[in-house]
Amino acid sequence: MTASPTAGRVAKLTDIWKSYSAVPVLRGVSLALRAGEVHALLGGNGAGKSSLMKIMSGVIPANSGAIEINGRALDHASPARAQELGLYLVPQEAHILPNQSVLENICLGLSASPRALRVRVEQLVAELSVSLDLDAQAASLEIAERQIVEILRGLVREARVLILDEPTSALTPFETNALFQRVRKLQAQGVGIFFISHKLREIREICGTISVLRDGVIVLSGPLESYSDAEIIDAMSRVQIAGGAGKSPTERKAPQIGKPRLSVRDLSGEGFRNISLDVHAGEILGLAGVVGAGRTEFAETLFGLRPQTAGSVVFDGVELKSRSPRICIDRGLVYLPEDRQQHGLFLEAPLFWNVSSYLVHRLPFFLRPGAERKAFDEFRSSMGIKCTGPGQEARGLSGGNQQKVLLAKCLSARPKVLILDEPTRGVDVAARNDIYDLIRKLAADGVAIVLISSDFDEIEQLADRVEVMAFGQSGGELTNNISVDAIARLAFGASEARHA
Repeated sequence: MTASPTAGRVAKLTDIWKSYSAVPVLRGVSLALRAGEVHALLGGNGAGKSSLMKIMSGVIPANSGAIEINGRALDHASPARAQELGLYLVPQEAHILPNQSVLENICLGLSASPRALRVRVEQLVAELSVSLDLDAQAASLEIAERQIVEILRGLVREARVLILDEPTSALTPFETNALFQRVRKLQAQGVGIFFISHKLREIREICGTISVLRDGVIVLSGPLESYSDAEIIDAMSRVQIAGGAGKSPTERKAPQIGKPRLSVRDLSGEGFRNISLDVHAGEILGLAGVVGAGRTEFAETLFGLRPQTAGSVVFDGVELKSRSPRICIDRGLVYLPEDRQQHGLFLEAPLFWNVSSYLVHRLPFFLRPGAERKAFDEFRSSMGIKCTGPGQEARGLSGGNQQKVLLAKCLSARPKVLILDEPTRGVDVAARNDIYDLIRKLAADGVAIVLISSDFDEIEQLADRVEVMAFGQSGGELTNNISVDAIARLAFGASEARHA
């Protein structure tokens, strides 16, 4: 799937640097894309892919470096400017206005006449062999069709460079095959494509060139056929420390664990299937994986936020056939969600109310205000929550203190099993260390913890045992010599043989 050697270059990035608060996330990245080339961009969590993608598409500025799109400079960071030059980002989650028609979604913001736009979109639909009702409400579209709408948005704006961000993460194999047929048509028309994915089988099927980012640096780049899967996985997962030596596995002492608190057998649901695991009192079970692995869907199904389609969940020896968040909380199964602002906190509500919100149904109405404030003050003191007082709105706190409030909310329910979904996402180093200490203390006190994290270093530091999910399935288990490298090899490579 390589581009013609004579094909013109449609995008070039030269010596791109980007830092946040003096911490570099991109360090001198240079890439080129030719017309008709599908260029795979891989990297582990935190490698810098998202920042590079945002810089390419004009969402954020680079600190230094140069970007050319179709021979013209992206001279200031603006998505409108990037689109004007011919680059369009197709996000992992399609942005759809559900009450507008499919055609209106595709042509949003364009100033040409409605008739001319319809003619152009109909032409593109025919060229890609897509079946779309342009007059239907966008709310009726399937996930795969929404991604096609995003691609058409780029093409109707005459994009010659497309960035496809994890385009198959929510697609069935049939939908993925259909998408790849469209990609090949675009390739034949000279469109250059950056293809961001973790799925090596799919990359081998559709891409001709590959670049691997690790710690903000391109560590491997060239024709895909030149590299084995093992070489690619090694480039993504190898951990560098001072002097360039690989980080050695962490030897584990056997944790002081008790009886099984939670036993899951062959659980299936939206985004995952046939997951089995046990977690014991006093144990920190790491649940690792990459984008699209199905970890959050699994956690939300355990907590009763999503329906299960098969399998069983046993808590303290009793099968929970019917689960809701309230039933789980009352039993002692508590979930800290991945997105604290969207799903965890009531941002406009006072802190004391946030902390007690899992327990509102247990507090007598006439005792509630005083009991809530007292509970918050106890957590404020023990967890070091920095705020002006219990009546402050959650929105006014820093990310680290918001996360501590969310943890306090979970702890107020006195959990026996605590599911932590990305518990340190978006917090600073000091807050992260505080949260690590708290997790270790909870385990020492006998709480069974399921730690979901995309940060493999975090899993290595905290977990007594690791279950890896890959593409919605079990990817393997680590019980000894837990290391970032071992986790990454399972997360990136476990399902390749299965899907071959």
